Amino acid sequence: MNIKISVVCFLFFSMLTASLNVFSKEMPQRLGVGIKNNTSQSLPSLAVVYNLNGNLAMTGGFGIDTEKDNSALQMQVGIRHVIFHEPNLHFYAGGQAGLVSYENPIDGKNSGFEMSLLCGTEFFFTGLENVGFTFEGGLGLSSVKNTRVRTIANDPVRAGIIFYF
Repeated sequence: MNIKISVVCFLFFSMLTASLNVFSKEMPQRLGVGIKNNTSQSLPSLAVVYNLNGNLAMTGGFGIDTEKDNSALQMQVGIRHVIFHEPNLHFYAGGQAGLVSYENPIDGKNSGFEMSLLCGTEFFFTGLENVGFTFEGGLGLSSVKNTRVRTIANDPVRAGIIFYF
């Protein structure tokens, strides 16, 4: 367990140190495809981001796992509004809504919905202007089997990575 904490701390401080070489990038009418992991079932997902203009973007995600007796599926859509552009990153707020379904041997099949209010950052390294790294946090409401409110926070291992065309 101490090794995992050490690795997370190392990655966190490495990103803080590397932030001196980070520059924001305007993304009007650009499509991005990548990965993220921010649902209540912790299911890695394919992500899509389409920037309508410099301040507004539509997002989507899809994750699936067909393991026998432990299957999972999630789909979501969302919107982002860039609050301000910094020299090192974009800071945004937004929300997302989606459907979640999972199965396990104890509880059987369960389905429901999720809604989240998020704040996040997206930054780019020099020389990799088409690759965005995102971190998000906020509040989520899940209604799968039971209704719950939860906080959302991505650590460096669960951060999103988006490639823009």
